[in-house]
Amino acid sequence: MQLATISVEHDAICVAILNDGRMLNIAQAAGSNSNSETSFSGTMLDLIAGGKAALDTVRTLVAEAHSGQHADAIISASATLMAPIAVPRKNVFCVGRNYAEHIAEGDRAQKQKVGVTEYPVFFTKPPTSVVPPDGDVLIFPSVSQATDYEVELAVVIGKTGRNISKAHAYEHVFGYTILNDITARDIQRRHGGQYFKGKGLDGSCPIGPYIVTSDEISDPHALSIGLTVNGEQRQNGNTADMIFDIPTLIESVSEGLTLEPGDIIATGTPSGVGYAMDPPQFLKDGDTVICEIEKIGKLRNTVRAI
Repeated sequence: MQLATISVEHDAICVAILNDGRMLNIAQAAGSNSNSETSFSGTMLDLIAGGKAALDTVRTLVAEAHSGQHADAIISASATLMAPIAVPRKNVFCVGRNYAEHIAEGDRAQKQKVGVTEYPVFFTKPPTSVVPPDGDVLIFPSVSQATDYEVELAVVIGKTGRNISKAHAYEHVFGYTILNDITARDIQRRHGGQYFKGKGLDGSCPIGPYIVTSDEISDPHALSIGLTVNGEQRQNGNTADMIFDIPTLIESVSEGLTLEPGDIIATGTPSGVGYAMDPPQFLKDGDTVICEIEKIGKLRNTVRAI
């Protein structure tokens, strides 16, 4: 299923995308279904926390909607999307240097040799960085002159766990979405090469448009992944090229650290980033950036200088 979040009278409401693009208000449909034993307060986080029983209920509601039921809970396809998880419960986990060609282009651009690390490189982006589909990616000319893009497959955790083994990692995956890891490269370098400040500015984490449940993607390591700026293809890769696969990332990040339903892990970016081009090509006011991942969709955002 495709699950999204929309704004209804200033509330973040979780919806399921129907075959014709219309949206089913899950909480409203569940409330009107006398056969349903599951209730929802309406948010994506609540749905994810509900586990398998909640998802099974949603599948039933969607099937009923397709057969003509729940007409009063169906919303037009033109409804405005928010980020699927509008306010993550904690910082978004991100992985750096997880595609070999991206590592190589970075080493060339910086005239250094770092290469592949023995363990995954992690950093985070705060909830205040999250941007919805079609929302504005913010750039701050007085703060940074080198704002860049990175398309990434993001994993949404569905089950609480700590010290999760690779063998059981997929049991903790709720679904997948798209994330654009917007980065102020000059700030990143200025602070000793550490990632958080340069990647944590307001408006630096577009997410969406949907969460696709894990049952819809049999192999998350066989997806085309790309990004365009104003229609120009910049990144064009495949998730098969990850150095550390998703089970390894989940095992590593969960060592001594509890993952909770709704936590997000961005899995790294392929080559083609702006700072590694000759000459470098950074984002500017008015640019349109589109991230696309096979079986998930397109995440479109506009750059706005403030």
